[in-house]
Amino acid sequence: MSAPTTSVFEITGDYVLDPNHTRISFVARHAMVTRVRGYFASFSGTAHLDARDPSRSTAQVTIDASSISTANEQRDAHLRSNDFFAMDRYPTITFTSTSVQAIDQSHFRLTGDLTIKDVTRSVDVDFELTGESIDPYGQQRLGFEGSTTINRKDWGVSWNAPLETGGVLVSDMVTLEIDVAAIKQKPAS
Repeated sequence: MSAPTTSVFEITGDYVLDPNHTRISFVARHAMVTRVRGYFASFSGTAHLDARDPSRSTAQVTIDASSISTANEQRDAHLRSNDFFAMDRYPTITFTSTSVQAIDQSHFRLTGDLTIKDVTRSVDVDFELTGESIDPYGQQRLGFEGSTTINRKDWGVSWNAPLETGGVLVSDMVTLEIDVAAIKQKPAS
């Protein structure tokens, strides 16, 4: 894919995540044989992008943990329980960037603090700038795709059940996949 052709001055600015076109999802191995995919339906996020100096860019995301969905009501209820996310005590998951590194014109490493269940750990997320456009409403949009793999136990999400054939019901390693549509905000006049 060729790098987007937007100029430095068009990209630099403040953005909000478009919740209707952004997806924050995850993949975990189930019963050692298949993958279960899920996503969070409710979240908000902002970013400041600096195309001239990407290291000055920032991002923040807040996720409503109760909006978790794997298309299975029983599993979703279990994920919301104290066995996993304890959403009655920890209703949000947050990410706040601490640094941004440009790899090349369209690839970036976003490092930040991921907080789940009041445990904060640093994670790196590799993102690709996938495109830019002006939508029918005159809004400038940028697209990014990113992913990282984390060990859920590092955040105290450690419930599991042994399998009769060996192994466990839920993998420790979870892949986070983020597809972002960001809308540039017009400066206040």
